[in-house]
Amino acid sequence: MTTTEIRAGRREWIGLAVLVLPMLLVSMDITILYFAIPSIAADLQPSGPQQLWMMDIYGFVLAGLLITMGGLGDRIGRRRLLIAGTVLFGLGSVACAFASSPELLIAGRALQGIGGATLAPSTLGLIRNMFHDDKQRRAAITVWSIVLSAGAGLGPVVSGLLLSTFSWGSIFLVNIPVMVVLLVLAPILVPEYRAPSLGRFDALSAVLSLGAMLAIIWGVKESAVSGLEATPVAAIALGLALGVLFVRRQSTMTDPMIELSLFRNRGFGASITIALVCLFGMVGFGIFTTQFLMQVLKMSAFEAAMWTLASPVVVTFVAPLAAKLAQRTRPAYIIASGFTLAALGFLLITQVSTERNIPLIISATVLIGVGIAVVMSIVTDMVMATTPAERASGVSALLQTAQELGGALGIAILGSVGAGVYTATMVKTAPSGLTPEQLEATRQTLGAAEDVAAKLPQAKGDQLVHLAQEAFVAGMRPAALVAALVVLAAAAAAVGFLRHIENTATPAQEEVSTEDAKELVAA
Repeated sequence: MTTTEIRAGRREWIGLAVLVLPMLLVSMDITILYFAIPSIAADLQPSGPQQLWMMDIYGFVLAGLLITMGGLGDRIGRRRLLIAGTVLFGLGSVACAFASSPELLIAGRALQGIGGATLAPSTLGLIRNMFHDDKQRRAAITVWSIVLSAGAGLGPVVSGLLLSTFSWGSIFLVNIPVMVVLLVLAPILVPEYRAPSLGRFDALSAVLSLGAMLAIIWGVKESAVSGLEATPVAAIALGLALGVLFVRRQSTMTDPMIELSLFRNRGFGASITIALVCLFGMVGFGIFTTQFLMQVLKMSAFEAAMWTLASPVVVTFVAPLAAKLAQRTRPAYIIASGFTLAALGFLLITQVSTERNIPLIISATVLIGVGIAVVMSIVTDMVMATTPAERASGVSALLQTAQELGGALGIAILGSVGAGVYTATMVKTAPSGLTPEQLEATRQTLGAAEDVAAKLPQAKGDQLVHLAQEAFVAGMRPAALVAALVVLAAAAAAVGFLRHIENTATPAQEEVSTEDAKELVAA
């Protein structure tokens, strides 16, 4: 089969535009509650644990079901699962928008998580089957990766815009028009694919993978809040045990959810690990950036969201260059370069102070965002390129599960580093005259210190806030340094493990690049 015969046409490119719509919403809904929580809390009056579940249940369910839904899509049909997930995500959005109690909102977010878990592997699996040409597939996956990154950045901006005019329910209702468009156009533009050679769906494997991921991610996130206490450690241990049982079961099955033989390819396992590191740095450090802008520089929620939008905007223009560069350069060196850019961004963070130096902080976040986005687009293409067509959804789910786990580890590890330094600094610098309860509160978080300061005389309260801000920045610097060291180590590992993989460009592929561009513009 020639390159021309396997090239995608206008229909496939328009289909790609339809497929990335749900991914925009899935990633937006991870961050869209950041600025809406105060309004929701004032209306529904949730308890502290309920408020945490409002924030976390979506990501927990999403991460826990990814592998299950990926395996299911390969068997029953990826487009069919995409349509089902769209309906579930839409129903969950409506349930959240009109929730009259914290319990109903948590249930709606969980339903969104179930729908999101079907959308993510289905879209990438379908892209794998729509774009067979290496160069076109790489371009399509780059678009998919950009949209996924942009969604997380757009979430707070969309939330801020809607909340300035409408009630908090609007942040969920905005999903509905996109869901309707997807339901109408996907059956027309996106071809169905299912793997006829795969056996029946294994329910026990689904239970094991769900239990493993939920226990591990909950334990890791809880340990970031409460430290290495017995309950989160036990949850992590349980999750690891269930994970071992899941892997052992996969190794004995004729048609497993995860084809373990793929890990014999050194590049496959390394790519999955690199994806984990990407989210370790980006998600793990994202909480510091948001807090710094809002609690140290005292920006409004909307102003902070607009500044954080700088990174996804730049990524939109820069990431496609990585796909172009991949035609002539070995992936290992592009990955190493991307991680080096991200490391420079983290190192810039170590120079941040409590002063309002916007160019410094935005330059740092842009470098981090661009570097990570470049790596993710290349790694995603490498994984999907080496994946058999009938396993595309399952492997896509594995890749995204690694990303979710990386984000959870980043929050736990980098958050613990920052919190430890913050507490140690406040122990030394907290002003005298505070009660033991006030001292304890100021040593927990910057937000708690601000609450204490609000009840003190003006001068003393201002002093406490300034000291807490200094302590927060003091904790942010070593966390950034740890992140820089991790991504630099990943850059070195990428060169060591992946340098044998060559780029896949061929003269025939180079000859059709102009036609591809014309078709994309026409679409």
